[in-house]
Amino acid sequence: MTVTVKLFATFREGRFKEERRSYPDQMTIGQIIEELELPKAELGAILLNSRHVEKDVAMQDGDTLSIFPLVGGG
Repeated sequence: MTVTVKLFATFREGRFKEERRSYPDQMTIGQIIEELELPKAELGAILLNSRHVEKDVAMQDGDTLSIFPLVGGG
């Protein structure tokens, strides 16, 4: 399957901003996060097709995954 992965803020450093990527069918968001070596302690919002989701959701062909780091500040 082919999905679009979008990374934001510090997650783009040394990676990419947006990329169409191929993955095996039924790959979960958590597996994609591991494959991208994103630091789990820094994970913020995860959106699948503009809706908040958890890491155990399986991706489908044509999906768009957006991954944001935690935001600091006061």
